[in-house]
Amino acid sequence: MADYSMYIHFYKQEQCVTVAKSGQRFADGVMQNGDYCVGFEGIAPPSSDQLYPEVPEPSPAGTPGEVPQPATPNDVQMRDNDSPNLNIPDDSAERLSDTSTAGDDQSERKLLAGQKVSEDTEGQNGRGRKPSSDMVAPGGVGSDPAGNGLYKQNKDTLFFRDNKRRIDYVLAYEKNDDSKSEEKKQQKRECYEENLRYEGLELEYEDRELSQDGKTFYVKIHAPFDVLCKYAELLCIKMPIAYNDLEEEDDGRQCPNPMRLEIEEDDDRDVFTAPFMRNRMKKFMIPQKKEEFFHHAVRSRIVYTILERCRYEDDKRKIGIKKMLNNGSYSAAYPLHDGPYKSEHSKLTHGYKNDRHLLFEEWARLGKWYKYQPLDKIRQYFGEKIGLYFAWLGFYTNTLIAPAIVGFICILYGAISLGQDLTSQEICGSNITMCPLCDQRCKYWPLDNQCRYSQASHVIDNPATVFFAIFMALWATMFLEFWKRKQAVISYDWDLVGFEDEEERPRPEFESKVSTHRINPVNKLEEAFLPFYNKVPRLIWAGLVVLFMVTLVLAAVFAVIVYRIVIVVVFYRSDLGLISERAKLATSATAALLNLVAIMILNKMYERVCYWLTDMELPRTQTEYEDSFTFKMFLFQSVNYYASIFYIAFFKGSFVGRPGDYNYFLNEYRPDECDVGGCLIDLCLQLAIIMVGKQAYNNFMELIFPKLKNWWSRRGNVDQDAVPSQAYTRWEQDCDLVPVPIMALFPEYLEMVIQFGFVTLFVAAFPLAPLFALINNILEIRLDAYKFVTQYRRPMAARAQDIGVWYNILDVLAKIAVVSNAFVIGYTSNFIPRLVYLYGYSPEPGVSMRGYVEDSLAYFNVSDFQTLSIPDDKIGPDGNNVTICRYQAYRHPPGHPNEYEYTLHFWHTFAARFVFIVLFEHIVFLIKNILAYLIPDVPHDLHDLIKREQYLTTEMFFSNEKDLQQSMDQLHHDTDGTRHRHAHHHE
Repeated sequence: MADYSMYIHFYKQEQCVTVAKSGQRFADGVMQNGDYCVGFEGIAPPSSDQLYPEVPEPSPAGTPGEVPQPATPNDVQMRDNDSPNLNIPDDSAERLSDTSTAGDDQSERKLLAGQKVSEDTEGQNGRGRKPSSDMVAPGGVGSDPAGNGLYKQNKDTLFFRDNKRRIDYVLAYEKNDDSKSEEKKQQKRECYEENLRYEGLELEYEDRELSQDGKTFYVKIHAPFDVLCKYAELLCIKMPIAYNDLEEEDDGRQCPNPMRLEIEEDDDRDVFTAPFMRNRMKKFMIPQKKEEFFHHAVRSRIVYTILERCRYEDDKRKIGIKKMLNNGSYSAAYPLHDGPYKSEHSKLTHGYKNDRHLLFEEWARLGKWYKYQPLDKIRQYFGEKIGLYFAWLGFYTNTLIAPAIVGFICILYGAISLGQDLTSQEICGSNITMCPLCDQRCKYWPLDNQCRYSQASHVIDNPATVFFAIFMALWATMFLEFWKRKQAVISYDWDLVGFEDEEERPRPEFESKVSTHRINPVNKLEEAFLPFYNKVPRLIWAGLVVLFMVTLVLAAVFAVIVYRIVIVVVFYRSDLGLISERAKLATSATAALLNLVAIMILNKMYERVCYWLTDMELPRTQTEYEDSFTFKMFLFQSVNYYASIFYIAFFKGSFVGRPGDYNYFLNEYRPDECDVGGCLIDLCLQLAIIMVGKQAYNNFMELIFPKLKNWWSRRGNVDQDAVPSQAYTRWEQDCDLVPVPIMALFPEYLEMVIQFGFVTLFVAAFPLAPLFALINNILEIRLDAYKFVTQYRRPMAARAQDIGVWYNILDVLAKIAVVSNAFVIGYTSNFIPRLVYLYGYSPEPGVSMRGYVEDSLAYFNVSDFQTLSIPDDKIGPDGNNVTICRYQAYRHPPGHPNEYEYTLHFWHTFAARFVFIVLFEHIVFLIKNILAYLIPDVPHDLHDLIKREQYLTTEMFFSNEKDLQQSMDQLHHDTDGTRHRHAHHHE
């Protein structure tokens, strides 16, 4: 083996590389402006031992915070000679083979790529070739770094081929050999990957012929420990310095809690943390295996930070993996899952194979619905942003237990007290003849037909409902206040206190579409900029489209109202008693189902429109994009879901008129009206169908769709059993999973916020809403967990300090809920009219409701009917001709000087409704504000923990300075002693 002494000098500014070998001088390769470089002549490839020593040492890192200069093909060739353990893919060798004249350079590169190369080659074009079948080991093929030939490659390995360096990130791409743009993409990839190596990352390549689909290249990335340390310091990542000595000791006397997770962990003790600094590394709790010091979420975040800062062209704007994915240079970039989520062995005997297996067994299964969530494990595996979502969802679900129980008790109370409800008894035992519910073909009908309807209405509309509405208004306040406390604890535990994102870079789509530029005042670099005069027309156009879509929703609601008006007449006119007697119920149920279908269709359509509008607005950063998208989607979905409910609660029955003076729609149809028991039962039915139907549909889509997508992506892969020479490796398995959308958590938050609106805004009409929400959320947690653990690629571990704008939306909904429930009780239900009668018009004031039904029904002379309203059948239920019929209203009877005008009773009831709404709002808002003031945002114990951590951090700094001072004093003492001895010797 020849002895090479390589001297490599890289000048970043002149972009020049000089190489010398054993005193022999070779040509200099000077970078030209562009993507091409002069080749190097006469350089024989060094041996693999010289290029790739056993103990890897990272390439020199650039200046902290500095973006490295872009590399070019010649830089790639020369820097490979001083980069440890780098395997070059076949497609890179294809271009570089033209710059070397010393034999078949491809054979050496294939060997370094971990593949056995046969003696006969296909040619000198540098294209890789699949190993022959007699050299393939079962389960995969690889090259032992020690040179021992082939070894069996584990399909679930998470390491490089040396089984020492962990794979922290994977880049995947496909190469279209016939594409004219592929050469430029390849140059971008080579330049980008060389800059990654310059930052200290180590790369290993997988040829496409070893992949299951036969067309995907994989670049595996490993971050050495010193690179992790460097960026942990640059990013101010907090690492443990001491165990928490303030936590209470567990004396083992606690009652067994079936909801607690039984996970034995070595690192389950709380720790104090401090920003990591390399010059104080000994002060941190570094384990024996130092690679375990940074957990997987931190490793992937650091690597992603480097991926986002490296350039791929000689242009300061050509930077970051997002743009590489956007321009098609790479097809995917993702960290690896920890391995399979299932095991053929029992966890009781063999334990958990990895964190993914643990999360699946203890978190992502419906059988664990009653268990607490392993939030720390979720945070370490998926990052703080996803961890915060599941922490919030779990907290919200736990707080729903109390309102679910109280709401069920209210319904139970209504059912138990039904036998004492005089109103229902009077309706069921009545012989009153009511006016027809439609014109001409509708008949006079007996009031006792409303018996079951009034009984069902009492179950919902009873005195307990008022208490429950007040309870839910206060619950919403306490939920938000206690979540702030919980969030403060989580922020401290997860080192998010004071966390602020660095200035976001512009989105690749923004830079590619904006032609104007300016100098960024922060980093003093030129960047794309959208002027105000260009932004305003986009916003106006987006606003007009949103207004049109909202109008479309209202039109859909109006269409459902028309459906109600028409169909109820059809049902009432039916000759079948079963249909005509239940016309209202059938109409309400079918209208609610129709409305649900319209809501789902409009949601899907508007989601596409919303993406288009947000893209057209050209938001500069991803945060601006998400905020704009969130505002438009929430506005639309709020109108879409709540419009029909608001109509039933506050408008249905208000425009009917009275017998003899009906209002008509399209000169033929009377507006929809409420029954004698009120509109509350219709509102309850509408809420139940839309809320439960929406939840069932969403859960079905979340569970089935990812499975179908993953099956579709894997359909073309070679069956592993049919071709045992190829291993379906972990990076390929993860690549075939569904990529995590950029806004993956947005639909999850939106679904829960819409549900929060159902639970709070109209809970007086549907006391079982919290119970249905609780059941749904228990399933939602496990289904979302299953999706993230098994169906999605592992996302980059993003950080977030809180749940963002969603808290403000929840706060607004909680305030609107107070007003909404006040109007539902005071206006929609019969609670206030009953109170007015009980204390003002009852024969036994304050004691009995006897006579309420008779008092609430007005008289009408059938001779005063409008011509269009005269029924064809003038025979009443008793078989006699009807001269007087009744209708629900407080109006003077015929023959009175003010016949058919409102009575004083009506105005008393109207004033009582108004007073109740005002008092309800003010009292509840007062209590809400008092609770918000009394509940501190940060727990008292947390103040002590923060102070203790600050004290330990300060002590660490001072002790380090003290040790440094002692070392300096000792150095001066030794230097003075040496000088003294030298002086004595001189004398």
